[in-house]
Amino acid sequence: MLIGLTLFFSCEDQLVVTPEDNVETATVFATKGSINGAVVGIYSKNQSGDLNGNPQLMSDFMSDNVNFVGSFPSLQEIDQFETLATNATIDNIWFDAYELIGAANNIIVNLPNVDLLDLSETEKAQFIGEAKFLRAFTYFQLVNLFAQPFQFNGGTNFGVPLSTQVFTPESELSDFQLERSTVNEVHAFIEQDLLDAIATLPDSNGERAESGAARALLARLYLYREQWAEAADLANQVIASGEYSLAPDYDFYDDNPTSSEHIFVVINTPNDGPQDESVPGSDEVYVNFYNPAPGGRGDAPFSQDLIDTFAAESGDRRFDELSQAASDAAGNATFFTTKYPDIVNNASDGMALRITEMYLIRAEANLQNASTVGDTPLNDINLLRNRAGLDDLDAVDLDAVALERRKELCFEGHRRMDLLRNNLNLRPSGGPESAPGANKVIFPIVDDEITNNPNITQNPGNF
Repeated sequence: MLIGLTLFFSCEDQLVVTPEDNVETATVFATKGSINGAVVGIYSKNQSGDLNGNPQLMSDFMSDNVNFVGSFPSLQEIDQFETLATNATIDNIWFDAYELIGAANNIIVNLPNVDLLDLSETEKAQFIGEAKFLRAFTYFQLVNLFAQPFQFNGGTNFGVPLSTQVFTPESELSDFQLERSTVNEVHAFIEQDLLDAIATLPDSNGERAESGAARALLARLYLYREQWAEAADLANQVIASGEYSLAPDYDFYDDNPTSSEHIFVVINTPNDGPQDESVPGSDEVYVNFYNPAPGGRGDAPFSQDLIDTFAAESGDRRFDELSQAASDAAGNATFFTTKYPDIVNNASDGMALRITEMYLIRAEANLQNASTVGDTPLNDINLLRNRAGLDDLDAVDLDAVALERRKELCFEGHRRMDLLRNNLNLRPSGGPESAPGANKVIFPIVDDEITNNPNITQNPGNF
């Protein structure tokens, strides 16, 4: 397990981490600096393109936002709803996720027993809170990809295995051959991690996770579970905190993690590189797929359906300012997003949580619950439309909120779950293979896990 890391801060307070394999646990917890380095190492693992990059890309091309024209066989399988358990891309997602979870478990399990003169209980609690936030963030990603959503069977269907142990030389293989917990059990685990993180993380924490990020992710979880009152309350807490605010324009996409828009960002710098050179970092995924040649691959342009959606109401700055006309990898004239523009340095950031989503969550939850926590849904939606250069609506319903979510959050990885949780096909007239509950709208449990874990259960329709 990768558990030891060295940390230093550049003059711009960017996090730069050098991983070290096979470092003894005693060494990792010997000083506050080495502990801090191990925590920052979890953030480094979160930069993997298999955790933040490919899942967002696949969410948009499995749905109706992206017309995927790429040539990678593993991605073509996913795009065509023919994903096999041997698919290399989902294999990487599964094992990168559990590697991060293992690194987080190392901090969560071992740090409470560490006693250092220069390490206060408050600092220990903060480090553990960061590890719990990142663990929750990763489990949420896993359960959304490898399990049917809460709406499928009230969350009683299979989710993913919940691993909380730390690997040691004394560990038995059977300790990690876990059964799949239900979606409800996984959600409850994520909820508790986030509640713990809210209680221990500071309100402001620079480029690292803070209490607002934990509240924001919990608001998203409650929305996905249709816990409307809780979703509206948590989203409103984030909005009312004063720590974040809507940016006046859309320049925050231009590699600017310090914008008030951001709650939590997967930060990529020109100095970053994948820990494993065979696995791309999240910056490489965003830049390569979402940009046309010669800077990118040109594999993930706007779908015609998304182009038509924006064209239905002219003057939307989210299209006019955040798209570029170009040819895709197949030579078709189309449009590409400019949300990941840093082709020169290959260092565009991943949008994980931002304040705009909290307005959308509050509006949807308030509509569903017939309430006005914080503000009315109409005011929340018009606020976002005004920034986009659009006229106010006179009234708002759930369809209007869904439309604003799509236009605001496209290319950020939300669309697939928004459709599935609302019992909608992933593709317009996409047929039964893209319908809610269909076997291939979620991923099979990877073949390596099936081979090595006799207790795991495969998803239906997979072999």
